[in-house]
Amino acid sequence: MSAAPVGEVIARLKREYPDAKTALNWSNPLELLVAVILSAQCTDERVNRVTERLFRKYRTAEDYAGAPLEELEQDIRPTGFYRNKARAIQGMARALLERHGGEVPKTMEELVALPGVGRKTANVVLGNAFGVNEGVVVDTHVRRVSRRLGLTSSDDPEKIERDLLPQVPEEERTLFAHLLIFHGRRVCKARRPDCPGCVLNDICPSSGLSGKPS
Repeated sequence: MSAAPVGEVIARLKREYPDAKTALNWSNPLELLVAVILSAQCTDERVNRVTERLFRKYRTAEDYAGAPLEELEQDIRPTGFYRNKARAIQGMARALLERHGGEVPKTMEELVALPGVGRKTANVVLGNAFGVNEGVVVDTHVRRVSRRLGLTSSDDPEKIERDLLPQVPEEERTLFAHLLIFHGRRVCKARRPDCPGCVLNDICPSSGLSGKPS
């Protein structure tokens, strides 16, 4: 069976998850950028618990840049890898002050030049904070679900994104990632995908129910 039609995938998942959006709590681009950095190897729920206090204490790039490193480390310690994350956040904040007047930039090139910011993080910030659908966020759920749907055969996030970009309409790219993440968490799980309960089971090449009415 060929790859699932992307337009149909998006339409069905939109109906299934009308509330699909990032699970991270944030109110401005800087908060989102910090939250995404903290989310590496950590659950969104734990990040949200940490940032509830963190965002009251650190409100600007100056606050992060000027904080004693050891204090920032302790403030984010529950997210894990806190020493590396604190250095990344502080380096990012100082770069914002030096290059961008303390504001988060709105281009991929400028974002990925910041310490601790890779393409995935930049895609999250661009799509959610600025409405710039330049790329597709490829996390563990997007990787798994897009492979099962036959939209890519790669296991490398950068190659997966390159495969997805020509298939996903530009205006849908940010939402597409949210939809696959929701679906991956709730239905298309890593160990036990619920194919009988999946709204894509008749168009998914990995489903044993492919070709049968859903």
